[in-house]
Amino acid sequence: MREIQALVLESGKPVLRTRSAPRAHHPDDVVVRVAATGICGTDRGIVLGEFPALEGVVLGHEAAGVVETVGSAVTRLRPGHRVVVNPTYHCGRCRPCRRGMAAHCTAKDGREIGVDRDGTMAGAVVVPKGFALPLPDSMSFRRAAVVEPLACVLTNVEAAAPRPDDRVLVVGGGPIGTLCALVFAHRGARTVLLERDTTRAALARDILPDGVEVVGGHGPGLALPAGVLPHGPDVVVDTTGVLLEQALEIVASGGTVVVMGEREHARASVPLRPLVTRGVRVIGAGPYPPHLFEAALDLAADLPIDRIVTHTFPLTAYRDAFAALAAPLEPATAPAAYAAMKVLLVSDPDLATG
Repeated sequence: MREIQALVLESGKPVLRTRSAPRAHHPDDVVVRVAATGICGTDRGIVLGEFPALEGVVLGHEAAGVVETVGSAVTRLRPGHRVVVNPTYHCGRCRPCRRGMAAHCTAKDGREIGVDRDGTMAGAVVVPKGFALPLPDSMSFRRAAVVEPLACVLTNVEAAAPRPDDRVLVVGGGPIGTLCALVFAHRGARTVLLERDTTRAALARDILPDGVEVVGGHGPGLALPAGVLPHGPDVVVDTTGVLLEQALEIVASGGTVVVMGEREHARASVPLRPLVTRGVRVIGAGPYPPHLFEAALDLAADLPIDRIVTHTFPLTAYRDAFAALAAPLEPATAPAAYAAMKVLLVSDPDLATG
């Protein structure tokens, strides 16, 4: 039996272990040989103890690779097919699924890839057949590994429902915030990205088109430089997940605040009368439904989402990879600082060049 390396969560920290490669135990299983996996904010939160995950699970969920083997019920995919993994499970049978709300499927326990089911920071992963989607021949694995975060972004952009003349403020210039700004700009919205970390702000400026203004913090809360969105943004997308109160202070009347970032213990105190009298809408979009993952795959063929990937590391260099995202796995002598925007862990260098 083939052996693989896998990044396993042990005592709250990732450890590289050698394991037997997963096999297709069920008729609808697809075994994917992983090319590369993106490190998500969720993965970072897990190793920092800010997001819960199952002890002993293989981490990772933003991945692409090549089909290795399939179960007897799989007819659409064959060994050798290039695929991207959709890690967000839906059963198709529960009430939310039947109502067209598969993103809120109630049968997720034990099926969240990289959280409570073995994930993609490994040489191979097994997923049900509906969760491995064929890639266009022209799409690199580098770009395909960013399809999953793009799907997260599309869910929140759809929830924001921007009007043609809306002014959009994206708060947080990490990979998700930068992708948000890229998508809003692609749709023609006047877009400003606010990021206080100077390294990430500089990276975002290099990645985003000239029409997107990237600014740093100017004072407390979400204060913007003079002249930037002087009448307030019509849409605020908070990718940090902790700035709802500040977002409500600056959003224009009749505007929308999208709470996108997920922080396990985040809380907010909201004055309700201004919320009502100013006609402000607050929304949390939640996970993406299946059709938006497919939309992200289509859009990725035209949008240069792979530009957010600033660093790649072999799976064996996972410590350096997390350190580049201000998440050192060992005691540091200096405060943790970002050195990267988006980091990919490469499981198979031969595949990842494709």
